[in-house]
Amino acid sequence: MKKLLLVRHAKAVHDTSYSDFERPLKPSGIKDAEFMCEKLLREGIKPQILVTSPALRTAATADIFSEFLSLPKPREDERIYEASRLTMMNVISGFEDKYNFIGLIGHNPTIEDITYYLTNQMPQFSTCSVALIEFDFDEWGAISSGTGKLKWFGSPD
Repeated sequence: MKKLLLVRHAKAVHDTSYSDFERPLKPSGIKDAEFMCEKLLREGIKPQILVTSPALRTAATADIFSEFLSLPKPREDERIYEASRLTMMNVISGFEDKYNFIGLIGHNPTIEDITYYLTNQMPQFSTCSVALIEFDFDEWGAISSGTGKLKWFGSPD
């Protein structure tokens, strides 16, 4: 069985002096990420590794999750930034099968879109929302439309 934790990055500044890629987290975003990590720990939800977009706000969110959940340094995958559904499916299907539970930190609208594509359910992903999806497969490459079950959803709101 494979499990995927989809995370939308925490709240970031909307200051025009930053490029979209370089927008840092707001202090409230940092608090939201810490809050969601505490929620995950209480629920016993802990992926083996994290894969993140290299954009500053997602990488910073991933670093917080990594620290709070005592995980290895997050792996960056540049394809996640501005990913289409097809690109995101290529990222997921390319995960190493030795990992059964992977956390992926990315951006909307792709995180909502891929959740719907995989589960046929559409939770509203405010910033730093988290969805746990389970699949009855032993290979990441077998995952496709409607094959996942949304097992848990949480939001800092």
